[in-house]
Amino acid sequence: MKIAKPMLLVTTPIGVVLGIYEGFRLAGGLVFLMIALLSMISVAIGTVVATVRRERKAEEQAAREAASIAIDGSSK
Repeated sequence: MKIAKPMLLVTTPIGVVLGIYEGFRLAGGLVFLMIALLSMISVAIGTVVATVRRERKAEEQAAREAASIAIDGSSK
């Protein structure tokens, strides 16, 4: 896994760019639909990641507050 992750992080964007280039070479204007689809998928993934991070942060904060209440016996 030490080698696989960096390779995927480097080769995936290169492959996408080459695929868009070949799509433009072969189909011309249809590549704009492909770019629009890739953009929508990227935004969707980014939204899911942001939501998960926000919820995880809220859960960790609630757990810390509950632990401090249990230790102190009072709320802040």
